[in-house]
Amino acid sequence: MSSNRLFRFPKPEWLNSPNTRTAGVYAAGALFSLGFFFFIDASTFSHSAKNGSRIHIQFVDWIPGICSALGMLVINSIEKTRLSADNYSYSGTGVAWKARLVLFLGFALMAGGLAGSVAVLALKYIQPGFPMPTLYFGIANVIANGLIMLSSVVLWVSQNMEDDYTYNLAL
Repeated sequence: MSSNRLFRFPKPEWLNSPNTRTAGVYAAGALFSLGFFFFIDASTFSHSAKNGSRIHIQFVDWIPGICSALGMLVINSIEKTRLSADNYSYSGTGVAWKARLVLFLGFALMAGGLAGSVAVLALKYIQPGFPMPTLYFGIANVIANGLIMLSSVVLWVSQNMEDDYTYNLAL
């Protein structure tokens, strides 16, 4: 066992297979699409004739989802190797802190999206005391943002897995 590991327990061998990476990418896509399914389902139900209230999903409800999706794009556009890069491995100086700053901004966008969806749920749906069919619009917004955040983490971890099956062609 290598001496630079944080924990005593070794990493399982099944994490090094390319099938695990592929399964992680597919699971992240499934979580992302399930999250947007919840929100689009609530959006279409709010504008249908079956909605018994005057409350509908408006642009304010879409803003947290947009922030979470942008945060996912920002986070997954950064390679893990850039986070620990020194000044001589890439062109320019300070690549590592720039990558960390962009990663922080991506996580801040996603956290803001999740916090925004909870705020919309509390202020628009819970505080006025709407019954359950209308309350579902806010709950679906929180579920959608939570699943987008979870899919982003799963995708980032699965794309940045180190394995023996990939070749490094950098000179």
